[in-house]
Amino acid sequence: MEHIIAKLLHEFEEGKLTRRQLIQSLTLAATAASAVSGVPATAAEGKVLNATNINHVSYQVADYARTRDFYAGLFGMKVSEDNGKQCRLSFGDNILVVRSRPPAPKVDHIAFTLANWDEEKEAVEAELKRRGLKIIQGDTKTSLHILDPDGFEVQMGGLRQ
Repeated sequence: MEHIIAKLLHEFEEGKLTRRQLIQSLTLAATAASAVSGVPATAAEGKVLNATNINHVSYQVADYARTRDFYAGLFGMKVSEDNGKQCRLSFGDNILVVRSRPPAPKVDHIAFTLANWDEEKEAVEAELKRRGLKIIQGDTKTSLHILDPDGFEVQMGGLRQ
C-alpha cells in the first residue's frame, strides 16, 4: 500500500495526475486495502473507530485564491468560510480545504467523519491513548489529529470539523 501511495504522489508531483485523479486514486487504494486486510489486529484488542466517510482533504497551496477560483470556476464548487488565507470548496458531500501555507503544493491531511462522534468523543480519545497514539492537535468538541504509522496527519471527528 505504501508503495502505491508513494507512486501516486510522485505522479501527482510530476504533473502526470490532476488533484482530482489523485484523490480518486487514493480513495480507491484505501478502499481496496481495507477490503483485503480485514479487521486489524489492534481492533480485536479494543474499540474500532467507525469511519463513515472522508470528511475533507486539506491542500497547502502557494496561492489559495487562485486555487479557489480554479476549482469554483471549473467544477462549480461552492466557496465557504473564506477568511483571506483559506477556504472550503464543497461539492456533493465532499469538501476540499485550500490554504496558502508553505511548502506548497502538498496534501496537508485527510479528515474522516466518525459515526456517533458527539456521543463517543471521549471514548475515541481514550482508545487512541490506549493504542499509544499521541493526539497532536484538536479539542474533543470538534476533532482530534494523530499521525499514522508513516507520519501522515489524520484528523477525525464529527460532520463539522
